[in-house]
Amino acid sequence: MNDELENQAEEPTQEVAKPKTPSLFRNFISFAGFAIVIAALTSIALLVMVEFSGGSDNPYTVLVTYILLPSVMGFGFFVAIVGALIERRRRRRQPDSPIAPYPVLDLNDPSRRRSLVTLIAGGFIFLFLTAFGSYRAFEYTESVSFCGEQCHTVMKPEFISHQAAPHASIKCVDCHVGGGPEWYVRSKFNGMRQLYAVAFDTYDRPIKTPIHNMRNANETCAKCHWPEKYYGDKLKVFNHYGYDENNSLRQIRMMIKVGGGSPERGEIGGIHWHMNLDNEITYVATDERRQEIPWVRMKTKDGQVIEYTSASANLTAQAIEQAEKKRMDCIDCHNRPAHIYLSPNQAVDQAFAAARLDVTLPFLKMKAVEVLARKYNTEDEAVAMILADLPRYYRETYPDVYSAKRASVDAAASEVASIYRTYFFPEMKTDWSSHINNIGHFNAQGCFRCHDGQHKSPEGRVIRNDCAVCHTTLDQTFAGQRIVPADGLFQHPVNLGDRNTWQCAACHTGDRAFQHPLNLGDISRFQCAECHTGQNYKITK
Repeated sequence: MNDELENQAEEPTQEVAKPKTPSLFRNFISFAGFAIVIAALTSIALLVMVEFSGGSDNPYTVLVTYILLPSVMGFGFFVAIVGALIERRRRRRQPDSPIAPYPVLDLNDPSRRRSLVTLIAGGFIFLFLTAFGSYRAFEYTESVSFCGEQCHTVMKPEFISHQAAPHASIKCVDCHVGGGPEWYVRSKFNGMRQLYAVAFDTYDRPIKTPIHNMRNANETCAKCHWPEKYYGDKLKVFNHYGYDENNSLRQIRMMIKVGGGSPERGEIGGIHWHMNLDNEITYVATDERRQEIPWVRMKTKDGQVIEYTSASANLTAQAIEQAEKKRMDCIDCHNRPAHIYLSPNQAVDQAFAAARLDVTLPFLKMKAVEVLARKYNTEDEAVAMILADLPRYYRETYPDVYSAKRASVDAAASEVASIYRTYFFPEMKTDWSSHINNIGHFNAQGCFRCHDGQHKSPEGRVIRNDCAVCHTTLDQTFAGQRIVPADGLFQHPVNLGDRNTWQCAACHTGDRAFQHPLNLGDISRFQCAECHTGQNYKITK
């Protein structure tokens, strides 16, 4: 008995191992957070595999993969951490479950050492994925798809017209933002304001233009276009098709005096004289769209200043002094470089010239412009009516033509419907009349905003409106007859009298063959020469 007690006394006392403290993340709130993280991470992995395999070109894929799901994953981590903090607070309140204020990092403990290595490796992987995702998110927010397709209704006119414009390969941000961090930050803050407008349906219909806070064109356009280059004269061919039964071609071939340049590099002159680096043109516009320009100031290389005021303007010296002034740059004339909305007349003319419409279909120009110019509530309504009305017109009016050229009639209806989808957006009230093109002066004042012969200086100088200042007419074709103007000046088919009184847009509205400034009733009874005798008759609005 004594031996047994002695042996027990000699045996070492074994310490009872303390139970391992459960992780603070072992709670239902943290479990829910980790479930969100795992679901988001799995979705990101699947979508990345889809993107790299080329299985999807949907613009929403990138938005969901690199912006939405990472945000969801971050929210899951936040929920898990909140759950851990709540669990920690609960344990500290219980006397039988003491917990240290901060975790103990003991590298001699293999378990904690493995946890630390796992944490560091996971952190590096997470930072790499975050950097890659952030870059892809940045890249996507700079893309045309993000700018044009995420807000379908709002930006649809700009996106669709951009695809049909000469600058279709240029990204939106290259013109609307440009380089440098300052304008990038500005654009993102402006984007937040626009997002609010979209979310609460307070955006303008149509989107207002011009953009008054847009970056100067010398910092965007001039990155690709060389302001100092002398371009000389460029041949331009204008094809206009008549509203008669034969859709008769009227063609004008002109040499446009583009000009440009700088004295240091060679010739100067032409239309781009306005943007000559030695000249400074400043103007005052009295309307938001900058179509009414009553005052212009020109400053030459040698410092000479000449101010021109419109004869119809009622501006005092004080009003001019207080008015907002803008220095002329590229987009004052090239105001639709990337979002062009053609008028019905011009769009149909281009379709004829490209042989997308059959010129042998009688009165096709007239009918196509008619259906395009109607007022529709929605695009779907417009397309449905165009596809129905054009074939019905030929079926009822020209049954023989319809029977013989059924394919051409159907193709014409499809082409006219395509034209409508490209340049007309009734939901946003956007078309050629809401977004005026200032190049030329056919359907809008354009050049004539200043070059109207009515802007004069106190010294008696006038901003000229001579045709020869900007272009020379080589030849014209009317009704199959070729005309070569001896003086290089455009010859109107009807004698309109004094050329200095011409305002093309007063009659050529873009949506019909001709709209007289005065309501003369049935247009088929017009005999223009009865009034237009060539004796300096002035057309008034």
